[in-house]
This record gives sequence, structure tokens and C-alpha cells, in this order.
Amino acid sequence: MVFRVLVYTRTTGYRHDSIPAAVGAVRALGRAHGFATDATEDPAVLEAPLDPYAAVVFLSTSGEVLTPAGRGRLAAHVEGGGGFVGVHAAACTEYDWPHYGDLLGARFDRHPDLQPGRVLVEDHGHPATRHLPPVWAFTDEWYDFRTNPREAEHVRVLASADETSYEGGGMGADHPLVWCREQGAGRVFYTALGHSAEAYEDPDFRRHLLGGILWAAREPAAGTES
Repeated sequence: MVFRVLVYTRTTGYRHDSIPAAVGAVRALGRAHGFATDATEDPAVLEAPLDPYAAVVFLSTSGEVLTPAGRGRLAAHVEGGGGFVGVHAAACTEYDWPHYGDLLGARFDRHPDLQPGRVLVEDHGHPATRHLPPVWAFTDEWYDFRTNPREAEHVRVLASADETSYEGGGMGADHPLVWCREQGAGRVFYTALGHSAEAYEDPDFRRHLLGGILWAAREPAAGTES
């Protein structure tokens, strides 16, 4: 049975030029792997029941993007067993809503210039990382976070940044980049990667994103590792 994913890309702060490419990549993944994709920037869509969606994806959202009703719907969706996926600037979102920071696991602080670096895969037992090498060369902005998500409740860190591989890192030797967590009956997945349009053409990154979406949606085709 085909399931549905809602991709939300509203921005009230910085807007990434890569958003169209990112939405196109998710649509293509859905066609190839059996899920339908609805994409919107209309906050009214999130004021309606989210029951039709196995997962809601905040794809490089920024700033305050939800109404009070939308916040309630999203919280209830995840608590009730729905999936939530945050990609890249999703960590720069809803600073005025404390629950969102708890849901995601950490909030964006700063980033150095876009540059090549190394991702250290800590956990290959997850569908978002099981295809990756132990050390994954990638180009991104290498987000720093206000707090270390490893210290948040129920967080399972999947990959981290090797700050010796690029300039300007601010978190030190323990710098998580990708993680997942449980929230109520739901699942939350976040990846800090995905700044540039080129990332969404990278087969390894697309499979990384796919694994996160399908895991959050509890789709058995991606594996059911917890």
C-alpha cells in the first residue's frame, strides 16, 4: 500500500536555493520506492489533520513557519505515532516554540563556510547510514548546534562531523550531525546535511535521506531497525 509524505518548505528566514532540487529528489525517491509526496509552503495545510501522512518532512524550513494550530497538529501527529524528518535548516526553525527544539533534539547555532569535510558514521544499524562507509567525504556547511544532541532525551546519534577535516568547527571532538529519536509513539529523524542542490544529486545522500524518511514512517522496505 502506498503511503504519503508531506514535505514542508516554508521559510521566514534564510531561504536555501537548493529547495526545488530537494523537493524534486524526494518526489523521485517516492516514485521509486512506493510513497506519494505532497509538497507545500502553506501553513494552513498543517492546521488540518495530519493522519493521511506517515511522515512530515521539514525540508530546509527556517524561522517561524507554523501557526498555533499547526504546532498543535504537528505535536499530536508525532505523539500519536507519526513520523517527523528534519533536513538541514529544519534546525533553524520555530525558535519561539520550545517543544520544537525538544522534538528535534537540538537547535542550530552557526556554521562555517561551505567546504569539503568528513562524516564519521557511528551507527550502521540504521537505514539512513547502513550503506555508508565508516568515513564519508562530503561537502556541506557543517552545522554547529546550541547544545549537543547526544545529551537530549532518547537521542541515538548516527553520524558526526570530523572537525579536523575542515575549518571553523565549533563543537569539538563530539559533533553529532545525524540522529534519530523517539517522541511519544512517533519517530524523529534529523540530518544536518543537505545545503546545496548538488547534495540531492548524490546517490549516497539520496539513499541517506530515503532511509531517514522510511524509518520515520515505519516503512518495512527500509528495514525496521529501532
